[in-house]
Amino acid sequence: MGTRGESAKTELSASDMAEVIVVFRDLLETHSNLINRLNVYPVPDGDTGTNMAHTVDSAVLEIDKVASAANGSGRGGEPSMAEVAKAVAHGTLMGARGNSGVILSQLLRGFTGVIKDHDEIAGVEIAAALAAADKAARDAVLKPVEGTLLTVARAAAEGAAGGNGGATLSEVVGAARCAAAEMLERTPEMLPVLAEAGVVDAGGAGFVLFFDALLHVVDGAALPSPPAVAPVVRALASNAAPEAGGSDSGEREASEPSGGASHVTATRYEVMYLLEAADEAVSALKDVLEGIGNSIVVVGGDGLWNCHVHTNDIGAAIEAALDAGRPKNLRVGDLAEQVREERWVRESALSGGTVAPGLRRAGSGPELVLAGVTSVVAVVNGEGIGRIFRSLGVHHHVEGGQSMNPSTAEMLKVVDSVESPEVVILPNNDNITPVALQVAEISAKSVCVVPTSGIVEGFAALLEFDPEATAEENCRGMSDSARRVASAEVTRAVRPATGPDGPIAVGDWLGLTRDGIAFSSESLQSVLTRLIGSLIEPGCELVTLIEGEGSSAAATREVSEWLADYHPGVSVEVHDGGQPLYSYLIGVE
Repeated sequence: MGTRGESAKTELSASDMAEVIVVFRDLLETHSNLINRLNVYPVPDGDTGTNMAHTVDSAVLEIDKVASAANGSGRGGEPSMAEVAKAVAHGTLMGARGNSGVILSQLLRGFTGVIKDHDEIAGVEIAAALAAADKAARDAVLKPVEGTLLTVARAAAEGAAGGNGGATLSEVVGAARCAAAEMLERTPEMLPVLAEAGVVDAGGAGFVLFFDALLHVVDGAALPSPPAVAPVVRALASNAAPEAGGSDSGEREASEPSGGASHVTATRYEVMYLLEAADEAVSALKDVLEGIGNSIVVVGGDGLWNCHVHTNDIGAAIEAALDAGRPKNLRVGDLAEQVREERWVRESALSGGTVAPGLRRAGSGPELVLAGVTSVVAVVNGEGIGRIFRSLGVHHHVEGGQSMNPSTAEMLKVVDSVESPEVVILPNNDNITPVALQVAEISAKSVCVVPTSGIVEGFAALLEFDPEATAEENCRGMSDSARRVASAEVTRAVRPATGPDGPIAVGDWLGLTRDGIAFSSESLQSVLTRLIGSLIEPGCELVTLIEGEGSSAAATREVSEWLADYHPGVSVEVHDGGQPLYSYLIGVE
C-alpha cells in the first residue's frame, strides 16, 4: 500500500473491510497493555484492551471461515460484503468478553447492518454505518452515561456526517477519527472519576483504533505504535501502574451490558428477563421502566428482547413485561448485598459428610454429580474454588474471573454440553455477567443467569439449588439465598489513587465492599479487621475467610484473635480457595 494520500481508495470492497477488521484486531492486541492501564479504580479487574482484542479476534476467525468457504466454492477466496458483515456481527457476538466487548459487539453489529447491503462502501456508507452503530448501542439504554465509549462513538458518527458533503472516503474517515479522538480527550470533563485518575475512557481509547485501521486501509496511513496513543493517557507517567491487572472506566463506571448505565444507584433490586414481544410494544415498556427505576437496558429485535432495570418495585417491572408480551427466564438480584457460602454445605461436602438434597455420589470418591431437569454452570478462578464448586455438585465449569473473562463462545460451548435441558449460570463476576446474559439469549436451552458478582455468592446461591426444578424456579430461590450474607474482598492496589483513608500507593492493601473501596492501608491485618468489623451487625454468627494468592497465615490468625476479643459470639472459618488477585474473600452471616 502506498504512502498516505497516494492512490487513496474511493471505495472499500469486501476484502478491504475484512482487512480493516484484521488490522483493528492487531492494533487492539499491540495496544492492550496500555489500554488496560487506563485505570479508574486501583483494584485489579477486567482488562478492556484485552477484552476488546479477544472480541474482535473472534470476528477475524469468522471471516477466515467465510473466506475458506468462498475459496472452496470456486469464487477465488473472496467472500461477499454481506458474508463479511455477517461474520463480523456473529463473531463479535460470540467472542464478546466483558462489558467493553459486549458494547463493541453492539457497535459493530450496527455498523455491519448498513454495509451488508452494499458491494462497495464509499464515504456516504461509512457515515451511515457509524450513525447506525451509535444508534444500536444507545437504543439499548435510556440514560447512557456520558464520558464513555458511547460518547466517543457518537462523536465519530457526527464527525463522519459533518465531513460527508461530497467528501472523499478518506476525508469522511479522517473526520470521524478526528472527532472521536477529540471527544476521547474530553471524557475526563464528563466523568469526575476519570479526571481524578488522570486518564481518558479506556473503551473509547480502544474504539479510536478502529478508525486508525480504516485510515490505514483507505489511504495507507501509518499505524500508531502503542506509545502513539497519547494523548489518550493524560497523566500516565505520574499515575503509572504495574502491567498486571487493572480496571477501566468502561468496565466499572459506564459499561452495563448495553453500554452506559452507572452502577451507582439508590435502587435495591436488579430485574432481568427475556421478553417475547412485538417490536412496537417495546417503546411503551421502556416508558414504564423509566418511571420505576434506572439503568434500563432493552436490547434485541424481531420479537425477542433482553430487558434489565434497577428498581425498588419488582412487581411493577414484571407487570410491565406482562403488558408488553411474554416474559421468561426472570432473574432478580439484590444490589445491596453480596452473598457467601453457608457453613454446613462446605463442611459436609468437603469432608465427605452429608450430601445436599438433589445430589448423588459418583463412585467412592467425594465427587458429586447432578441428575435432573436443571444443571449449573459456574465460572471459577482457582483450584480450591473449583474443588468447592465440584463438592457442591457443579461439574460444568468455565475458567474465568478478574482479568480473564471468558468469551460468549467459550461459555456457550459449556452450556450446550450440559445434558440437562435447562441451565443456571453463575458468572461470579460483574464483568462476566453481560456475556452470560448473551449466552442465555442465544442458547437453544432454557438458560437463567443468577447475577453473582463474586465466587462466594455462587456458593451461597447453591444452597437453594434444586436439580428437579426449572431454571427459572431455581433462579428465584438462589437469589433469595444470596440476600442472607454480607461480603467483602481484599486485594492490593495496582495504581496510585485516593480512597476514604487518603492517598493509596501501589501495593497498598484494599478492602472492598459492594460500594467500592472502603479501607486502605500498608497493613493487611488493619484492612482485614476494619473491613470485617464494618460488616458485623447484631445477630451475626459466622465470619468465613477464603484465602487466595497473597494471603498470610499471620493475618488470618490475627483476625481470629481479634474476633475472639471484640466479637466473642462470632465464629470464624477458613478455607483455601487459591484464587488469584484477591487475597481474601470474606463472608459475614
